[in-house]
Amino acid sequence: MSTGFETVIGLEVHVELATKTKIFCGCSTAFGGAPNTQVCPVCSGMPGSLPVLNKQVLKYAMAVGIATNCDITRYSKFDRKNYFYPDNPQNYQISQLYAPICRNGHVDILDENGNEKSVGIHEIHMEEDAGKLIHDESDGVTYVDYNRSGVPLIEIVSEPDMRSATEVINYLEKLRQTIQYLGASDCKLNEGSMRADVNVSVRPYGSEEFGTRTEMKNLNSFKAITRAIENEVDRQIDLIESGEKVIQETRRWDDIKGYSYPMRSKEDAMDYRYFPEPDLGPISVKEDWITEIKNNQPELAQEKRERYIKEYSLPEYDATQLTSEKSLADLFEKILETGANPKKVSNYLMGETMRLLKEQEKEVDDINFSPKHLGTLIKLQEEGKINSNMAKEIFEHIFNEDIDPEVYVKEHGLQMESNEDELKDIIKKVIDDNPKSVEDYNNGKEKAIGFLVGQTMKLTKGKANPGMVNKLLKEMLSN
Repeated sequence: MSTGFETVIGLEVHVELATKTKIFCGCSTAFGGAPNTQVCPVCSGMPGSLPVLNKQVLKYAMAVGIATNCDITRYSKFDRKNYFYPDNPQNYQISQLYAPICRNGHVDILDENGNEKSVGIHEIHMEEDAGKLIHDESDGVTYVDYNRSGVPLIEIVSEPDMRSATEVINYLEKLRQTIQYLGASDCKLNEGSMRADVNVSVRPYGSEEFGTRTEMKNLNSFKAITRAIENEVDRQIDLIESGEKVIQETRRWDDIKGYSYPMRSKEDAMDYRYFPEPDLGPISVKEDWITEIKNNQPELAQEKRERYIKEYSLPEYDATQLTSEKSLADLFEKILETGANPKKVSNYLMGETMRLLKEQEKEVDDINFSPKHLGTLIKLQEEGKINSNMAKEIFEHIFNEDIDPEVYVKEHGLQMESNEDELKDIIKKVIDDNPKSVEDYNNGKEKAIGFLVGQTMKLTKGKANPGMVNKLLKEMLSN
């Protein structure tokens, strides 16, 4: 890639809100229902049906706006965006063009070099989602599922402030984290509850004028977004350096094939003929409601991170990892309620838990073991009833099967041997059977004791308390 060009990126992020019902009707928003079973005259666009705004949608939109430092529009309204597409049963979409609910915000992220920078948010507006087209290539037909039609969305429109794919991912992760902590959406890219359209252009370094931008669609993972941006930047630079022009157009990214192709030209884009939505009145937001939402905002990731460092004396790295996803922070706090040591809980979550998630290709949200069971495991280890190797083995069963560790230890006879008299008899045999190691230890070779500890553990089938074995061995060897 040439180094003479600067990348300029802005995002339009669509987020499905976590309401139980749709934005303008009472149909369920549950994901995964049988096609066309969660529809009614309103969301299927039947003539004469009238929309009624779901108040929780407005509340979530305002909460996200407050958390992203936006100004809340006191007098907001809906507009009708007219276009025909098979997944749009009304032939129009109810959205907000002229008076969006939130404006002029920002979120702070880390740039390419790890320095803090601010990304502006132009606006956040509410709108309804469209249905879903399912293309059956074997039959050469396309099916339409209207279950998603009318699901509430907020669209978060950034300023063109990002300069690399790294900054884009940092911005999206910050947005996703914030929205998840608010409880406004699960932001699952694989289920379409968070979707990003990426506007990319390049310009010579030092230029104030923006280059011609393209819009990239069909991006459903952070990896796909990164690859699409890098590919598009290379494509635009190659065009410019070969004397050709970048065409302003919408492109679709094929992540399997690793390239994008044009969908439609922006110059030929249809006129949406926006006009005020005639079936919905304006929204007047009172000051006391804004104050109430502000006062009821939950503890967000940064605040939680700072509290973990101060309250539990956790290292900054631990606190950052534990608060990276709300579900992980929730699990951490539930385990602490069992009385477990915060640092030991942190070690299990960041170590063994993350290892098993990676091996099994699962996400944090897939964790389903009881917090009580991990708390109990840590307690058994602290009390010397099991050693670290046993604990690691038992934790895998907790992770996979959510077993009760106390019951498991009892049923499998794993409790460590801590009876001093019995251990002394075993250690005496180890000393008698290994005179060379005893001699080495007495001659100052400290490492020799490790071999003797190992032999003792072998005879006890790993059930002896290693600390007690070490202590007894040194006492018996010094006599």
